[in-house]
Amino acid sequence: MAKAPKGKEAPKPIIVKKITVVAGGHHGGAWKVAYADFVTAMMAFFLLMWLLGATTEKQRKGIADYFTPTLAQTRKGSAGSNGLLGGSSLTDADNYPHRAGQTGTRTLTIPRDATGGPKDGGSKVKRTQVMEQRLKEKLDANDKLRKLARQVQMTMTPEGIRIDMLDDADFSMFRLGTTILTPDALELVRAIAQAIAPDTAGISVRGHTDALQWKPGDPANNWSLSAGRAEATRQALMHDGVAESRFRRIEGVADREPLLPDNITDPRNRRMSILLMD
Repeated sequence: MAKAPKGKEAPKPIIVKKITVVAGGHHGGAWKVAYADFVTAMMAFFLLMWLLGATTEKQRKGIADYFTPTLAQTRKGSAGSNGLLGGSSLTDADNYPHRAGQTGTRTLTIPRDATGGPKDGGSKVKRTQVMEQRLKEKLDANDKLRKLARQVQMTMTPEGIRIDMLDDADFSMFRLGTTILTPDALELVRAIAQAIAPDTAGISVRGHTDALQWKPGDPANNWSLSAGRAEATRQALMHDGVAESRFRRIEGVADREPLLPDNITDPRNRRMSILLMD
């Protein structure tokens, strides 16, 4: 380095710093993200192909209903979805959108089993229609049963065919606060038993009550009452020809699943549900 003249400061050295920028890692990483997306998509595709090949038509329909539950939930909670024994005389307008006498903006997807063969689920609709016709014939047997037909709802649900027997202001299935069936209810249960006896499906019986409170100090409650009434209904069905081996479940749910949630003390919330399982 040259010396600075006497009396003057030497010039400062110039330092050059080189910075090398490597984009996307050692060899570039953008392609890795695209490849990962491609592998994920292929894995999902092969999983779908395996699922289609390893399941039955009924299982695939159940999976489809799981991911599109709107129709299934509407059917399950609806007051009658199958015509004659739909119960419209009891609760009138149900929760189906665009039903006659109702307005709405929601759309409703028509299921494949609305019209179709066994592979499309049409057998389930046919089974419901056969059961409905069989029950109609029993209820048309005399004038008394014909009047009691308005207490019956038949609904096709994802679990099977559900037959509901409802109370109202003029009819009670059980004597007040007891598990004793009234004479009219016994005739109604007999007609239902004769209609479902030829079927081989498993049966679930569920008891429901309204939300009226018991007297203070009374040891009974709606839980025990609903369960006792479900058992009394099971006994009556067996007495009238339904095989004991078909019963799978007896339940009492008290007032926790009201038919009319906006009026939990309405007598129509008192009902017995008989489910013919798929």
